[in-house]
Amino acid sequence: MIERIREDTLNLMTIAGLSGHENQVRKYIKEELKKIGLKPIFDKFGNTTVTFPGTSPSVMLFTHMDQLGLIVRKIEDDGFLKFERVGGVPEKILPGQAVSAISKSGKPLSGIIGIKSHHATQPEEKYQVSSYRDLYIDLGMGSAAEVRSNGIDIGSPVVYKPSAEVIADDKIIGTSVDDRAGCAVLLEVARQLNSRSNGPEVNIVFTVQEEFNLRGALPVAQKIKPEIAIQIDLLLASDTPEMRDFGEIKLGKGPGLSMFSFHGRGTLNGVIPHPVLVDHFEQTASNESINLQKSAHIGALTDLSYVQLVEDGVASIDVGFPIRYSHTAQEMCDLKDLVGLAKLLISALNSLPENINLIRD
Repeated sequence: MIERIREDTLNLMTIAGLSGHENQVRKYIKEELKKIGLKPIFDKFGNTTVTFPGTSPSVMLFTHMDQLGLIVRKIEDDGFLKFERVGGVPEKILPGQAVSAISKSGKPLSGIIGIKSHHATQPEEKYQVSSYRDLYIDLGMGSAAEVRSNGIDIGSPVVYKPSAEVIADDKIIGTSVDDRAGCAVLLEVARQLNSRSNGPEVNIVFTVQEEFNLRGALPVAQKIKPEIAIQIDLLLASDTPEMRDFGEIKLGKGPGLSMFSFHGRGTLNGVIPHPVLVDHFEQTASNESINLQKSAHIGALTDLSYVQLVEDGVASIDVGFPIRYSHTAQEMCDLKDLVGLAKLLISALNSLPENINLIRD
């Protein structure tokens, strides 16, 4: 299991897949599901679903395949690109960042977000964060015509230059750990469920456009109409010096549950997990001797925030793995946490009672 999760995570991290441009990620997932003997289905948004028939309750187990990044807004006459942000891209890390612009053919073109030479930087500039609208991407090309002849146009996707490597005791660092690591975990869950003989109906879904507006999962959720929704994503690690007051999540100490999430900047949404599901995952972790961490914080959301509101409501819970340096070009997770998460999910699904009471009475 550990080797498969490691390989899938590293492979997926090197594939560019901006929100709305997930084609190559979807292709990899499709091929891996075919190797298992599974035939996924796709909707008009690009969500990818594989269903394991079973008894009630019906479960939607999902994670997102897209990543945040940039999109070309304007091509200057001298070949520099102006851009918009797609998702929560922190402006303070953009200058000097290596990027890949994806051409119409899918070919990645290397570039850099321009930064003023240190030797020309004035003292008052050294502690300023530039607005992304004042920045530009340099592809090393000298004209707009050259840029366009290489397949880059208005609307072309741009991502942090993909990278992935293993360091120090199975720590994984690189681009789009959020949430290609989650995709790798669900591929392993699919492998394990494919050999089961009974259990609840499980719909494993790899969703799109989570980083864009959190609503890409809605079409597939409206079709499935699940009784239970389990979403897989990152949990913010709070074991580095700048994060120690944020919570108790530690890298390498196991998967975790989100007990509360909320985002107040425009969205006014979040998730408070269903208590029956919290109890079930706690009991499962205890039975399997898996250390289960807990998180509660504001400032972050997942697409579960909207899936939970489908039809007459869905019993929901966010389950995840610790991550450091989220939304940067060098995110970090621990392979042991991913393996623990896969084992937790498989056991929780296999032990889900057919008569589980989800009505809050």
